[in-house]
Amino acid sequence: MKEYRTINEISGPLVFAEIDEPIGYDEIVEIETPSGEVKRGQVLESTSEFVAIQVFEGTEGIDRNCTVRFLGETMKMDVTEDLLGRVLDGSGRPIDGGPDIVPDERRDIVGAALNPHAREYPAEFIQTGVSAIDGMNTLVRGQKLPLFSGSGLPHNELALQIARQATVPEEDEEGEDSEFAVVFAAMGITAEEANDFINDFERTGALERSVVFMNLADDPSVERTVTPRLALTTAEYLAFEKGYHMLVILTDMTNYCEALREIGAAREEVPGRRGYPGYMYTDLAQLYERAGRIQGQEGSITQIPILTMPGDDDTHPIPDLTGYITEGQIYVDRDLDSKGIEPPINVLPSLSRLMDEGIGEGLTREDHKGVSDQLYAAYAEGEDLRSLVNIVGREALDERDNRYLDLADRFEREFIQQGYKTDRTIEDTLNVAWELLSMLPKEELHRIDEEDIESYYLEEEAAEVAAD
Repeated sequence: MKEYRTINEISGPLVFAEIDEPIGYDEIVEIETPSGEVKRGQVLESTSEFVAIQVFEGTEGIDRNCTVRFLGETMKMDVTEDLLGRVLDGSGRPIDGGPDIVPDERRDIVGAALNPHAREYPAEFIQTGVSAIDGMNTLVRGQKLPLFSGSGLPHNELALQIARQATVPEEDEEGEDSEFAVVFAAMGITAEEANDFINDFERTGALERSVVFMNLADDPSVERTVTPRLALTTAEYLAFEKGYHMLVILTDMTNYCEALREIGAAREEVPGRRGYPGYMYTDLAQLYERAGRIQGQEGSITQIPILTMPGDDDTHPIPDLTGYITEGQIYVDRDLDSKGIEPPINVLPSLSRLMDEGIGEGLTREDHKGVSDQLYAAYAEGEDLRSLVNIVGREALDERDNRYLDLADRFEREFIQQGYKTDRTIEDTLNVAWELLSMLPKEELHRIDEEDIESYYLEEEAAEVAAD
C-alpha cells in the first residue's frame, strides 16, 4: 500500500495527485480526510508524475491535506448465491438492513472477455408474458435487446413487469423448471422511483429471485460508471458458476452515458458527437457484450438495457450506438401511451434479430413465425390506411381496406393492450393473434402455411366480422 499527501487539484468528481512511482490503471484508492472520513475512488489516468482519481462518493470535504492510499488492486465485487433477495447501493453495499455479505469470491468488475469461439449461439425462448415482445419481437436467451423509450414514458413499469414475469421453458426430461434469476440495476433514478421499484419487488415476491442495485439521482455520477459492471459481475457469477439463467435489466443507460460525458468534461477530453466521449461506443460495447452463452456452461446472461432517447430522437448518439451493438430494439411509443395502451410498445419499428432462432416447433407453436409476419404486415397496412382516411374519409374505402383498419384498431386494443399485471403465456398470445387474423379472408393470409390456416383459423370470428 502506497500513501501520499500530494493532492494538487480537484475538478468536479476528479482528484489529481502527484506520485513518484508507477500506479496501475483502475487501481482502487482510499482518500482519508482530516476529519477521518474515508472515500473510495479509482485511478482513471496514470502517468509517471501524477494520477487522476475518480471519487465514487463525491469530492466534498476533500482538500490538499487529505491522505491518498493506493491499495494495489482493481475494484472487485463480493459475489455469492446469497445475494439473491438483496438490495444494494450503486457501489455494491447492502442497503436493505440485512446482514453483511459473506462472499464466496471477490471478482474483478471489469470481467473477462469471452472468446467468440466459445460463445454458443442464442437460440432458446424467454417468455416475458408481454404479447408485443413474445409474439412479435421474441426475446432469446443470451440476447441483448434494449428498450428505446422517452422522457415521461412508462418504461419503468414495463421493466418491472418483465422482471416479475420472465421465465424460461422447462428444459430437462424430468420437467423441472430451469433456475432463473434477475439482476436489476437502476442508475440515476429518483428516490420516489427507487421506492416504487423496491415496493413492487417485495409485494410481488420477485425480490426472492433478484439482486437489485440502486444508484440514485443524488448519488455521485461517478458511481454510475461502476453500477452496471457490479451488476454484470454478479450475473456472470450466478450464471456461469451456479447455473442460473440470468436476465439483467439496466435502467437508465442515458444516465450512465451522461456520467461518462461529465467525467470526460472534467478531464478536459476532446468531445465527440454532442459532447459525449469519443470512446463511448467502446465503453457501451464492454457492457453489452457481456451477455451471451458459453459452450459447456449451464447458465446464460440476457440483457435488457433501457434508455430514454433525448427528444425522442433515435439518431441521438446513445440509442444510435446502442442499436449498432445490440440485436434489435423495442420501442416504447408516445402516441400509443397517449391512447392509454399499456404497455405502449410500437411493434413496427421494433425488431428482435434473433427471434427466428428462439421460436418454432418444440418451444412454441410451429406457426409462430408465419403468424408474427402476417400480423405485422396487416397492422402496417392498417397504419397506412389510417393516413389515407385522414384525407379521403373512411367511406371512400372498400370492404377489404375497412377490415384492415378494424384489425389495426383491435390489434392495439386487444394484442398490445394487456396492462402491466397481466401475464400471458405464448399460447395466450398466439390465440389472440389468430382471433385478429381471422378478421381477414383466408386468401389474405399469404405468409402462413395452408395447414396452419386450416388448424387455427377461426371461422366463427370470420363470419362475425363479415356480418358486421
